Amino acid sequence: MILHMFVVGLEVDPNIFLQVHLPEAKVAYTGVLTTFVMASLVTQYLYIPVEINYPFNLCLSLVLSGTACPLLTRVITDLKIGKSDIGRFVVSAGVHNDLVSTLFICIGFLIFDPLMNFNYRSIRKILIMVTLLGIETVLAAKLTPVIMNWVNRENPEGKPMKGSHLVMAVAYVVMICSFSPLLGDYNKVLSAFLAGVFMPREGRISKMMISKVNYFFTAIFYPLFFFWVGMEAQLTQFEAGRLRTWLKLFALFAIATAGKVLGSWVSGVMLGFHWQDSIATGLLLNIKGHFHVYLAIMASNIKLTSISTSIAMVFASFFTIIYTPLVVANIIQRARKRSPTQRMALQWLSPSNELRVLLCLHGPQNVSSATNFMGISRGPADPGIIVYLTDMIELTDKIAATLAHSEGVDAVTVTDPTVVEMRKQINEAVNTYMNEDGDGITVRRMLALSTLNNMHQDVCILAEDLMVSLMILPFHKQQEAGGRLNLGHSGFRHVNRKVLRHAPCSIGILVDRGLGTTKILRSTITLHAAVIFIGGKDDREALAYAGRVARHPGVKLTVIRFLLEATGDSVSSRITIAKSNTSEHQEEMKADDECFADFYDRHVAGGHVAYMEKYLVNSGQTFSTLRSLEGQYGLFIVGRGGRVNSILTVGMNDWEECPELGPIGDILSASDFSVTASVLIIQQHSLKGELDGLQEEFSIM
Repeated sequence: MILHMFVVGLEVDPNIFLQVHLPEAKVAYTGVLTTFVMASLVTQYLYIPVEINYPFNLCLSLVLSGTACPLLTRVITDLKIGKSDIGRFVVSAGVHNDLVSTLFICIGFLIFDPLMNFNYRSIRKILIMVTLLGIETVLAAKLTPVIMNWVNRENPEGKPMKGSHLVMAVAYVVMICSFSPLLGDYNKVLSAFLAGVFMPREGRISKMMISKVNYFFTAIFYPLFFFWVGMEAQLTQFEAGRLRTWLKLFALFAIATAGKVLGSWVSGVMLGFHWQDSIATGLLLNIKGHFHVYLAIMASNIKLTSISTSIAMVFASFFTIIYTPLVVANIIQRARKRSPTQRMALQWLSPSNELRVLLCLHGPQNVSSATNFMGISRGPADPGIIVYLTDMIELTDKIAATLAHSEGVDAVTVTDPTVVEMRKQINEAVNTYMNEDGDGITVRRMLALSTLNNMHQDVCILAEDLMVSLMILPFHKQQEAGGRLNLGHSGFRHVNRKVLRHAPCSIGILVDRGLGTTKILRSTITLHAAVIFIGGKDDREALAYAGRVARHPGVKLTVIRFLLEATGDSVSSRITIAKSNTSEHQEEMKADDECFADFYDRHVAGGHVAYMEKYLVNSGQTFSTLRSLEGQYGLFIVGRGGRVNSILTVGMNDWEECPELGPIGDILSASDFSVTASVLIIQQHSLKGELDGLQEEFSIM
């Protein structure tokens, strides 16, 4: 528990006391106050063995007012609402609640002696404890940064930490935590919490302590802790046959829950929150954790309560976890009604918002095309574009053997020379480009290090966490010296196909056949690009991206719209007329026309973008028309799917070589089409898929 409370204190930023004006702070403090008042009025009639002990009532009320912030954060994360507004709000409120309630318990220990039935301590004893705690706080806040910064400077990142320095740092932390308990008889667990609160958060040693100790908790401490709880909680003495025992159990749970819910509801009314959100917040802030279970058992060990009462306290703490999945399920259900879809796509991106792109690389061979892609995609300098340049590295046995754990819990540093050299080359090339032509572009380096079977999960999680609107993957085939595409890496092909199914945003596959061979200048036209528009949501997304390309002065963009010429009495014409009468088809055509009309008014009408129409009858004419475009453009931008069951594409998927590219993208990327035309195939984020995926994303325990 000393280690546990030290890490709890280390993960809490004391600067939150300066944030009392925030709504989450007001909710937390109101919940603490109401729970404390309700518990003080009721517990004296339930939990005192002989006579009323007001100091004990106050301390018990403080325990009931607390929140297990680490456990709350873990539960919120596991139930997949950590990124939602209410999830972040509840976690922040839990930090305020946990810190203030635990600090009050620390102050209460100064005044009352639990070993003497919570009688008041002498003034002399209180002054000695306060003095020693003050010295401990000053050492933790002032001297510790000097020592830890020296250890950090002597042990830079990427290198193993020297054993002597690590031992010295740990020994110093142990000295700080045990200073007041050894000299002033202060509680060791609470002293460790105070030492952790005032320790510096920055630096390699602090983060490493958190990661190592958390691993120790998961592997060793928590199993042993609950084994100890089970040993101490002697169920034979629970007195289950007495009504008073069950009254204690449910009253304790009801008091803590009602106090938090009432406090959250009152503060929610003052802040203008929905009453459902206020009640859900109160229920989640009622979670009790390891520290509260520990206090319940210790109360029995030092004869403050009976074993039956301690067991009731433990059960009441467990009950605060049981209802949590139901609360989260209700939050998710209401969230779906309010916002049934998440439109993470270019078509729905506000012009005032910056474009966030996850741009993946297989190696240095993709850098040139990636930099040109960033250049033509930047759009206006304000708001600009943020590119998360991500290296997709296959985790092999050799690389796994060279992984070195760094500061974060899950962070790793790859020390394999091949990978290090590859990333160095990419960094140098990107830095050179940014220095020469990086206006309006912000580049941040990322890493997706995983086995090929799981890499799509890492990439999709990155895209979701970074809230990107577009993800770009390189095609699994690379261009050889003769201009043709090789067979490529089948593993990365499977990664691309999985990402297409599970991506939380729009996704593009870039077939590079010369996009990176010529630097695209802003002073003169150096790239002729064409966007093929047939219809459907994927084509609308491709058109939305083409709108950004149209703003680049070095790109001459042409929009080619394929229209169906439904004339005559042929079978295909009659089928087309029949399909056009369906409501679904009418809505799709209306969306296509509205999207294209908006693009035309913005770009074509002003003369910035060329426009041509092709009237076709069937997919055979579509194929021949695409073949006639060979050699005219250096970049084609197409949608992956087009309009469902369109006469202009029907039957093409029967002889696709790469179905993940779609019928049009597959033709333009074929080995016998061109050796100089790159193709960008875009798939819009599937709204229906998002609804289906919510059930998996918001999984309920």
